[in-house]
Amino acid sequence: MRDVRSLPKAHLHVHLESTVRPRTVRDLGGTPAQEGTFTSFREFAEQRAQVRGLLRTAEHFRRVAVEFCADEAAQGTRYAEVTFTAAAHGERVGRPEMPLEAVLDGLAEGRDRYGVECRLLLDHSRRRPVERLWRTYELALRHERVVGIGLAGDESHPLAPFAKVCDAARDAGLRLVHHAGEAAGAGSVREALAVGHAERLGHGIRVLDDPDLVAEVRERGIPLEVCPTSNVLLGLVPSLAEHPLPRLREAGLAVTVNTDGETALADEYDRLRHVLGFTDADLAALARAAVDASFAPDALKAELRAGIDDWLLNVA
Repeated sequence: MRDVRSLPKAHLHVHLESTVRPRTVRDLGGTPAQEGTFTSFREFAEQRAQVRGLLRTAEHFRRVAVEFCADEAAQGTRYAEVTFTAAAHGERVGRPEMPLEAVLDGLAEGRDRYGVECRLLLDHSRRRPVERLWRTYELALRHERVVGIGLAGDESHPLAPFAKVCDAARDAGLRLVHHAGEAAGAGSVREALAVGHAERLGHGIRVLDDPDLVAEVRERGIPLEVCPTSNVLLGLVPSLAEHPLPRLREAGLAVTVNTDGETALADEYDRLRHVLGFTDADLAALARAAVDASFAPDALKAELRAGIDDWLLNVA
C-alpha cells in the first residue's frame, strides 16, 4: 500500500483558526479542546471563538501560520487555500490590517521553510453585518495572495443581504467560495450559486437532497469541498462509514477531500482507504480533483498532477 503522506495533495477547505496546535493554545493562555464530537454547531462555534480570542499580536498570527505550513507539509500537502476571518480579527484587536498581514508573512515563511504554497480565502459569518463583508472585500483586493472571499457560519442566515458584495467581488475578479449544503439543504446550495456566484461549495453534501440540483451542479462542474471527519464531529453524519462521499462521486460530482481544520489531511485520506474501502486509484483521483478545483497557478497544477501520477505508478 502506498503511503498517503507521500501523495501530493491540495487542501482547499481548512480554517486557519481551527488548526492551532494544542501546545500553542496553552502557550497563549487557553485550554485545548477535548477530543470527540460536538453536541451542536453552536458548541463548535463557541469553542473556535475561544481559540480566535487568544490571537492578539502580530507574532501570534504569524506563529500559527508558520505552524500550519509545517503541519501541512508533514501530511504531504503541497498547496493550500487557507480560510481566515481577517476583518473580524482586525476589528477585535483594533488594527484592521495587522492580522492579515501577519498571517501572510507567516505563510511566506512557511513556504520557504517547508515548501507548502498557500493562498488565502477570507471568510465572513452570515450572522455578522454586511459592512464587515465589505471590509473583507477591501482587504482581499489589497493583497495578491488573497484569491477570494466567502460566507460561512450558520446557514439559517441567508446570503441575500450580501448580494451586492458578492456582485462586486465577482466583477473585481475575486473568487467566491461559500459554505452551503452542510447543515442546511438544497436551498442553501441554490442561494450560494445564484446569489453568491459560488465557484466551489464549502461542504455541499446536502446537494443530494435534490436530484435536479445534483444535475445542475454536475453540469456546471461546481466542485464540492467535502470534509468527512468534520461532518461526523459536528453530528451532521452519523459515522464515517455512512458518509455520503461515495454517493456524491457516484453521481458524477467533482468531489475534493478536506479537513475543515478538524483533523490532518493524510489521516483523512487514510480513513477513506480503511473505512470506505477506497483504492489507491480512488485516492489519487480525489487528489487530482482537488488540484483541478484549486485556484493555483497552472504551472503548479501541472507539477502536482505529475507528482500524483508518479505516486500511483510507484509502490514503496
